Amino acid sequence: MATTTQQEPEHLRITYNDVHNLIRESAKKIAEWKPDMLIAIGFFPARVLRTFLKSPERKGNIPIHAIGLSLYESLPGMTAEQIGAEVIRTQWLGPESGKILLGRRALIVVSTFKPISHLLRGIYAVTELQKDVERELALLPESEREAKRTKFAVFVVHNKLKPKLAEIPAEIPYYAGDEIEDVWDIEEHDRLAEQSKAKKRQAQAQASS
Repeated sequence: MATTTQQEPEHLRITYNDVHNLIRESAKKIAEWKPDMLIAIGFFPARVLRTFLKSPERKGNIPIHAIGLSLYESLPGMTAEQIGAEVIRTQWLGPESGKILLGRRALIVVSTFKPISHLLRGIYAVTELQKDVERELALLPESEREAKRTKFAVFVVHNKLKPKLAEIPAEIPYYAGDEIEDVWDIEEHDRLAEQSKAKKRQAQAQASS
């Protein structure tokens, strides 16, 4: 009886230069929105993006503030049900988060090394930071609140074309460097790298025997 071999799903392998160039192209669109603050969930894309957002009109670099949000990491006090289902803060802007954000145009930059969770983390960041801003606005005279309201946007290097568990609110600008099929997996990179190392170790062992 004939047997069928199940093919492994194809993976899209992304190089550093691919990511760098996508961020550079995205910066042209993002610059039109004029962010004056970057909030990094994953520092690397934000650092590269800031380089391409420099302009003669702006004095100095756009500040980068880092926040940490975990979805798949097992942290002290977490239950098995929370892992993969609940976003946990591991780092925030501090007790005066709302005050830091008042009146800013804040771009949330999300790392895509965990593609399944990037949108959930982006949505969580927007929602929770907006709450911080609203608490701070409530302390101001009503006549000053609108002028001090923070504008948010979200940038992700790769947007995977797959059903989403949630959506970025329609009023929040959402920038994606590229739209890709559900084929990219950073873990596949790790597996291939380890496979290559194992072959090298095997060859070295055979050469020395």
